[in-house]
Amino acid sequence: MSHVAVTAFDTLLDGADPASGPFGAAVNAELDRREDFPAEACAALDSLGLPAHYVDARYGGRLRDMPELVGLQRAVARRDLTVAVAHGKTFLGAAPVWLAGRPDQAARLAGAVRGGAVVSWALTERDHGGDLLAGGLTARPVSGGWRLDGEKWLINNAGRSRYVCLLARTREGGGPRGFSVFLVDKDRLAPGAYRVLPKVRTHGIRGADISGIAFDGAVVGDDSLVGAEGTGLDTVLRTLQLTRVLCTALSLGALDHALDIAVPYARGRNLYGRDLATLPRVRRVLGEAAAALDVAGTVVDVAARAIHTLTPELALVSAVTKALVPNLVQDALDRITELLGVRGFLSEGFLDGSFAKLERDHRIVAVFDGSTAVTRNLAVDHFPSLARAWRTGRADRAALPATLAGPLPPFAPERLRLLSGGDTLVALLPEAAEAVRRAARQGLLSRETAGMAARLEAVTRAAHRSMESLDRTPREVPQRAFDLAARYELCFAGAAVLHRWTQGPRTPDADLRLRAGLALVLDRLGLPGGAHRSEAHDRLADGLLGPARHAPVLPAPRFREGVR
Repeated sequence: MSHVAVTAFDTLLDGADPASGPFGAAVNAELDRREDFPAEACAALDSLGLPAHYVDARYGGRLRDMPELVGLQRAVARRDLTVAVAHGKTFLGAAPVWLAGRPDQAARLAGAVRGGAVVSWALTERDHGGDLLAGGLTARPVSGGWRLDGEKWLINNAGRSRYVCLLARTREGGGPRGFSVFLVDKDRLAPGAYRVLPKVRTHGIRGADISGIAFDGAVVGDDSLVGAEGTGLDTVLRTLQLTRVLCTALSLGALDHALDIAVPYARGRNLYGRDLATLPRVRRVLGEAAAALDVAGTVVDVAARAIHTLTPELALVSAVTKALVPNLVQDALDRITELLGVRGFLSEGFLDGSFAKLERDHRIVAVFDGSTAVTRNLAVDHFPSLARAWRTGRADRAALPATLAGPLPPFAPERLRLLSGGDTLVALLPEAAEAVRRAARQGLLSRETAGMAARLEAVTRAAHRSMESLDRTPREVPQRAFDLAARYELCFAGAAVLHRWTQGPRTPDADLRLRAGLALVLDRLGLPGGAHRSEAHDRLADGLLGPARHAPVLPAPRFREGVR
């Protein structure tokens, strides 16, 4: 049902997306210039029923599987990233309650969210950034509840939200059991108990409500505590495993939007008597961007499905996905910026500056819910268990088919773990590579494709050997550990591409996507792809630009015609 629901929602957005409507480029460009909140677009999303998809189905919502929510968020981000960030934050704020809240607490919040209430998630602080164990906002017990003092800063929707889900220090000495999560209903606070801090001007997502909130003796009831006292850090870390995957939908939507702009530009722009679309260099840039979108989309889809199928491995899967996808997409956006030339930097004129806006907006995605450095450090923490699992062959083979396609089991939050014991997709990469080699021996795939799979397997083996020999301490992580984490992300992406082919239908389009995906991964690993890489990406460009010799193998962007 996920694909059906997302397609239906996409169609509804099309109906609400005329040039002068709330998702029109000119409208959002003007809001961006004024740094105004996209209230009309968010209201339109409310009217289309999107808030119900932020609510766990156990509490009367429509959230049954994460791939569907990822697809819905991607559809919004394709129109405007600021809108997606502003509206989608409610899921991030509510998710801790779905994971750890009492049923009555979750039911009350569910009713409010379905009715359009906004929820913000307040983790970071001005002086401590993402160091959650250094958080200074305190919650001290008082008669019948808790007293909140301190501030949270750089919080999305701090001013516009009714509810704030926050992490507070509940033991003076802090520590892993010294923090708790609270769901604060601002409507129930005494006058003067809180104040919203001034909006912060930002490079991208200029219209979003990025500000902060300060509490001064704000008393909340015992019913505001989410989970048991002292379990706040545990709840936050488990919640991040979900939200990191959802954040990557923003990147997919951004690259969707970029190709919506770049493809008709290349078709319609004449340079020195030739259409840009006929120039090999232009076709290569677009073909590689299409490959990047396909690989990133595959990784995100696998990660979203893994929430249901490989839940105990999600700590690693979500960290790897969050580190890889925004950076992969940003590199593709940088290449498209070069293709567009000066038009890629214009805030006015060329499509009302929509490309410059999406490129600026996207840069913050890498920071959301754990920066690249944070998520790679988490991957480094997994190196011992990953090396051990690789050596022993530990993998959940039974879960692999459902991680790639088909019906999903219900999400079981009690199966979440703070550290993964292994990585099924990568552990089974050698078997997928062997399947590719076997197909090549049978004449079903080219020898070049089999060679690429073999090179990826060799890199993956070497990565695990390096994990075993790495000398590090929790406080001193050498740069080469982060470099190894970056290589592991690409091994994970390659594994996802290989497993997609082995578990899917054997078609010419699937074979092309396999070649193009492996070529992109190997290229980023610094390994030669040669002519085979060029051929695969050029054929993807053919599908985008035409005249195509075959049907496009990727979802076709809804191109805006007449771009010059």
